[in-house]
Amino acid sequence: MSAPVAPRLTHEALLYESESSFLSPAARFCLDGLAQGEKVLAVLKRHNMDLLRGALESDAAAVEWVPADEWYEAPGRTLAAYHRYVEQHTVTFPAVRLIGEPGWRAAGLAEEAEWTRYESMINLAFARSSARILCAYDARTQPERVIADVPRTHPLLRTETGTVTSDDFVDPADFTHAADHLPLPPPPPGCTPIPFDRDLSVMRARVTQEANRLGVDGELRERLMLAVNEVVTNAVEHGGGHGEVRLWFDAGTLLCEVTDPGLMKARCPGYVPPARPTDRGHGLWVVRQLCELLEIRANDTGTCVRLHLR
Repeated sequence: MSAPVAPRLTHEALLYESESSFLSPAARFCLDGLAQGEKVLAVLKRHNMDLLRGALESDAAAVEWVPADEWYEAPGRTLAAYHRYVEQHTVTFPAVRLIGEPGWRAAGLAEEAEWTRYESMINLAFARSSARILCAYDARTQPERVIADVPRTHPLLRTETGTVTSDDFVDPADFTHAADHLPLPPPPPGCTPIPFDRDLSVMRARVTQEANRLGVDGELRERLMLAVNEVVTNAVEHGGGHGEVRLWFDAGTLLCEVTDPGLMKARCPGYVPPARPTDRGHGLWVVRQLCELLEIRANDTGTCVRLHLR
């Protein structure tokens, strides 16, 4: 008896410039999956969803359809949602086939950087999964800098005639975005630092007081407290052992910054889900799901982790 085949991810990108250059490869991708008995999920812009449904005809009923604007909410949450979906359906299907069209709701360079990094980290987070992922990009509407990064974040490129290996692919552990080399904007003047050390109860009490002063309550405060506790705990256990927390609002977004004098050495912090719920060291995986954006800068002077919560 032959040994079972180990799960292996395939991650492709489809750069299209017309309806036909989208439709033909997308339909073939879905039909191949259905023919092999795989679970097929299509997360697309509504226009492309209608096009693909029409092309698949009766086979469209076997595909699960989700509008892209309902799925691509925040990078960390989207990565976790895909992970749960793959785990759930590979119990009963030989593989899960996903065609996605990132919504790219980026409001600035920081958001763009994180969505681009999300595409790179798919290769790491799903490396041992039976997942077939095809990411579609409309080259007519996406910024040139976004399109330029596609071959760097996808090991395979699909065209109307077939699939080729990307010569520009970068290992996720080595991937950087242009924004990663820019310093974070400083907190506003008068933003009071809240020191912390190993007695986290004092930090939590003071962060709660500052959140109250800023008018943070309800679900937002709950997410804030969970996230800041995880980041500070990580700084105490694996970083400098002490540091500072700052809170402020910027254009309707609550920002929480945690700094400590230690150097974060993890190359892909918080992008790989824990193998088991009880595993240690997955605090930043949780944090990425609690906030809309997480930025990290680490150098010889210390580590800065900045959370964006809306």
